[in-house]
Amino acid sequence: MSKTTEEKRAVFRQLHEQGSLVLPNPWDLGSLQRIEKLGAKAVASTSAGFAESRGREDYRMSREEVLAHLEEMCSATDLPLNADFESGFAESTGELSQSVELAIGTGIAGLSIEDRHGKGLFPEDVAVERLRTARNAIDKSGQDVMLVARCEGFLTGTAELPEVIDRLKAYAKAGGDVLYAPGASKRSDIKEIVGAVAPKPVNVLLLPGMQARDLFELGVCRVSTGSFLTDAAWRALESATRSVLEDGKLP
Repeated sequence: MSKTTEEKRAVFRQLHEQGSLVLPNPWDLGSLQRIEKLGAKAVASTSAGFAESRGREDYRMSREEVLAHLEEMCSATDLPLNADFESGFAESTGELSQSVELAIGTGIAGLSIEDRHGKGLFPEDVAVERLRTARNAIDKSGQDVMLVARCEGFLTGTAELPEVIDRLKAYAKAGGDVLYAPGASKRSDIKEIVGAVAPKPVNVLLLPGMQARDLFELGVCRVSTGSFLTDAAWRALESATRSVLEDGKLP
């Protein structure tokens, strides 16, 4: 690749300063290469998409497997890559610090840490301390890696908007560079989230029916696709296979 890791990280931060960033989520090298050729400026990994590509469910990959995946992806592209690093593959803050250090070593430009714990969320004070730990690990490394603080309250169904906003504000103070509450869908909710953590940038998961330009008009800095591109690819495969098996022909 022609760009160094440091150059990719600098580009990633500049893209956030410019705003209106569309961040597709490839799940393997093939999808990454195609997305790069189509003109993406940066990409993000997807834990669900990667797991599905290995025939598993989300949150069923080991830390070592995810680290190897991130290193492979980063070494294959000139695009900055934001890592979907789940909850850091750690229970204790000591383990989390080590996980973040290892993730930085793969060449990523951004690192997402969730507050999900099992089917719910870590208590807010615990989640805040974990974000501080991730922030300190990044700062200690001396590397310009952006920390994305994720509140999973909407996806787990365990938190309403007021709690999600309270958590995002706390995560911003704890050192999150970008705030993200996947599952936010109402314009009024998204606008309130953006205002609550301003001037820090907000990422929104691009759900079916949404338009990126509309989200940017609300003040959203970047949009990502999560596992939706992976899902679209699987649907296309299933449709084509069904045509072959049932009709004896390709669609």
